[in-house]
Amino acid sequence: MFVYLASQSPRRRELLEQIGVSYETLLVDVEEKKQCDESPADYVRRLSQEKATAGAKIKNDQPVLGADTVVVLNEQVLEKPTSEQDAINMLLSLSGNTHQVMTAVTIMLGQRSETQVNVTSVRFRAISEKEARDYWQTGEPKDKAGAYGIQGKAAVFVEEIQGSYSSVVGLPLFETAELLTIFDLEP
Repeated sequence: MFVYLASQSPRRRELLEQIGVSYETLLVDVEEKKQCDESPADYVRRLSQEKATAGAKIKNDQPVLGADTVVVLNEQVLEKPTSEQDAINMLLSLSGNTHQVMTAVTIMLGQRSETQVNVTSVRFRAISEKEARDYWQTGEPKDKAGAYGIQGKAAVFVEEIQGSYSSVVGLPLFETAELLTIFDLEP
């Protein structure tokens, strides 16, 4: 089984490998900007679809997988941090709170596309500003929604998770496998 992955994320590549999916990555350019009237779920769904569509324009009539992940706290989307202070502010806002991680995955083949969205709740323990600063210094949060990676050092901040661990990492494997089955691309 083979798909084109419209993402450069090493985490998504690792997750596809975990379930035995062969892939080739595509470099796609999609602006990640939430529209003012867009819900977080609609936003992540749209980005996933736009990435798959951009990939399909490169690889006509080939299966393309697009995905996007956002962190949501009180209906506010926390994107990738733009600076150290931005990351620290995000981490401190997550401290002692439960937030949602939404990951959408889309497969497009020809004119047909299917999308699924996974929503997982994650609760952080209380973290100090020093812990947030120290975590920034590891380099991990720089390219991650919500300024953390659950698969890395931030795992010690996670008190509880309800839902899909792989979705929080960046690709919900259950939903991905379902979509692969729908397109007869079973893992």
